[in-house]
Amino acid sequence: MLTCFSHARNAHAIPITLVTKSSLSAWQEKQSERVKAWLMATSFSNEVGKTSYIPGDDGAMAEVVCCVSDNNGLYDIGHLPLSLPVGLYYLADNLSQPDYFIGWGLGAYQFSRYKKPTREAAQLYLPTKCADHVLNIVESQYLVRDLINTPADDMGPSELADMAENLAQTYHARCKQIIGEDLLRENYASIYTVGRASDDAPRLIDFVWGNGSHPKVTLVGKGVCFDTGGLDLKPSNYMLLMKKDMGGSANVLGLARLIMQAKLPVRLRVLIPAVENAVGGNAYRPGDVIKSRQGLTIEVGNTDAEGRVVLADALTEAVSEGPELLIDIATLTGAARIALGTDLPALFSNNDAVAEAVIKHGKAQNDPVWRLPLFELYREYLNSQIADINNNATDAYGGAITAALFLKEFVPNNIAWLHFDVMAWNVRQRPGRPQGGEAMAMRALFAYLVERYAR
Repeated sequence: MLTCFSHARNAHAIPITLVTKSSLSAWQEKQSERVKAWLMATSFSNEVGKTSYIPGDDGAMAEVVCCVSDNNGLYDIGHLPLSLPVGLYYLADNLSQPDYFIGWGLGAYQFSRYKKPTREAAQLYLPTKCADHVLNIVESQYLVRDLINTPADDMGPSELADMAENLAQTYHARCKQIIGEDLLRENYASIYTVGRASDDAPRLIDFVWGNGSHPKVTLVGKGVCFDTGGLDLKPSNYMLLMKKDMGGSANVLGLARLIMQAKLPVRLRVLIPAVENAVGGNAYRPGDVIKSRQGLTIEVGNTDAEGRVVLADALTEAVSEGPELLIDIATLTGAARIALGTDLPALFSNNDAVAEAVIKHGKAQNDPVWRLPLFELYREYLNSQIADINNNATDAYGGAITAALFLKEFVPNNIAWLHFDVMAWNVRQRPGRPQGGEAMAMRALFAYLVERYAR
């Protein structure tokens, strides 16, 4: 049980009354003259997040009033766990939907591996009827944030693999790794080549969970634990956040946890190519040609376009057993961030119905995604004179699309495929969304999978 929640509610618990923007005036009219005077004196207004601590006759806090949006905003009370005095609180029954409990939990998050928390979070009574769902969402999102926030010296390919194996073991999944030169022997040259310059050997993490007779759902996550850019070295200011370049794998592990904890009736497979794109005497070079697992040869136009190269082999393995649904998540391109900003993941898909359903759930879960096209005309930008395909487009425009088109070469049209190009990082501090690593599209995908597969 997370410390920001309590299963028990005692006589000393303080109620939190949530009032929507549109209903505030009517609610105030029903209050006592003392409460009306207090709200006026404290300049309480219908601004979302505005909070007032109402004292009782003894002067102690007797009630908390917080203004929330009219559309049940997930993060509307995300500021309360770390702003209210430490103690036990409960939501009044008027607006106690699960989203508010999720927002409370996300707002209580603090990354404390290297630094003590700034303070203890206030506790919220969590009713039994929604506890399983709320805790699954919040704990899975904490996992994603922790993985991304951990720097590469403690979250390299081997440590990421340890985390995946621990998760698999917790849920009785079967996990294996293919490490180092074994990747070459088993025909994963693309993964090996990108990661061979690191002293932490490249590997493919592969775990399977669930009943083999259930529909096959496969998740693939980009696990570049640090990205220097390789010999096409990044400028230092661009390299600063590159511990987050394994954010796709973190999101995939978070989504896998959600699925396994909820016991969805699917046969789940998780594939993570885990590498460090390092600089060394044996680093791969611009102009090299790599033979992928599928058989396509890849000319290296830029060593800093490594994510799509390692994903190529993982996607080829993923499609080899014909899953009903294939999802990959990757911090793939800066172009997607230029197009959509840092909060809105780009979605590409070869299946309109699945894509539209995920977009619908993203809106409902306050976890939005935006679809970009697999515009085939841009495929020619990936042509190579000496290989089947180049990992770097000849035209700088439409970079998120050309990256997705590269991946599409390794996924047949008869398999429903979703590709997410995500930031996996909050660039600023906001209620419920602390600066740092973040799960993106994970809740949207989980809601879709629940609708599609839950009995």
